[in-house]
Amino acid sequence: MSTEIRNTTSASAASPVSPTRAAAAARIEGDHVVTHDGVRLYFKDWGPKDGPVVTFSHGWPLNSDSWESQMLFLAGHGFRVVAHDRRGHGRSSQPWDGNDMDHYADDLAAVIHALDLRDATLVGFSTGGGEVARYIGRHGTSRVKKVVLVSAVTPFMLKTEDNPDGVPIEVFDGIRAGQLANRAQLYRDIPSGPFYGFNRPGAQPSQGLIDSWWAQGMQGGHKNTYDSIAAFSATDMRADLAKIDVPTLVIHGDDDQIVPIDVSGRVTARLVRGARLIEYPGAPHGLTDTHKDRLNQDLLEFLRQ
Repeated sequence: MSTEIRNTTSASAASPVSPTRAAAAARIEGDHVVTHDGVRLYFKDWGPKDGPVVTFSHGWPLNSDSWESQMLFLAGHGFRVVAHDRRGHGRSSQPWDGNDMDHYADDLAAVIHALDLRDATLVGFSTGGGEVARYIGRHGTSRVKKVVLVSAVTPFMLKTEDNPDGVPIEVFDGIRAGQLANRAQLYRDIPSGPFYGFNRPGAQPSQGLIDSWWAQGMQGGHKNTYDSIAAFSATDMRADLAKIDVPTLVIHGDDDQIVPIDVSGRVTARLVRGARLIEYPGAPHGLTDTHKDRLNQDLLEFLRQ
């Protein structure tokens, strides 16, 4: 099964409908945005509705709950914060097809258009960082004020001939094999170890964080989260980053064992014109939780600039 999804993807159309028309066709039904192809995207819209807008795109295989610390903090400081569960994740629909970065980006566009969000700062973590980059690649920055990429998978994770410093395909095949063999155990092992750096000497694991990660992951669809491994690893977003023309902040931990900083954060900061890179010494991939106080302050400072 893994051989079917090894191909890298760059800018293929997510559907026969143009990205602009697809986004414009989205509608709101209660606490869901319904996309042009009928996918229901659960969303949260916190804080004052007239406040500056910040959107949050989450990582694999989580959902918008993973942003709750940042959303609560910024909403308390007067920002309107919006986050959705990616298709196939959390409380959103679990479509069989369309579990790729193009659809993720177009779904973000659907949320932005349905809620008529403007001058928004787009914040993306891990896979969500790729979602933000591909959104700009496909939809531009007419509704975007700033960008923040946190532990993001940009620009391109997979090792290929023209990306020799990337991560070997065998690593991602191993994740796929682990998911097929015992998804529930894989979703225990990742947060118990490298995601939060709990496998480092002297680390003090938080069972609460581990359980929360597991619960969010298991809420996602098996097929959707499986396909998403290819989306975050084999999508080439170098061309998307070149289209970012708004102030951009890149935040990455230098002990990220999931998305190594030399493959991602440092390269991303070089590819985005004028981007600022903040490295968190010793921070793991899941710094949104382990370093949430510092991250909250860095976000607030950047938003107020």
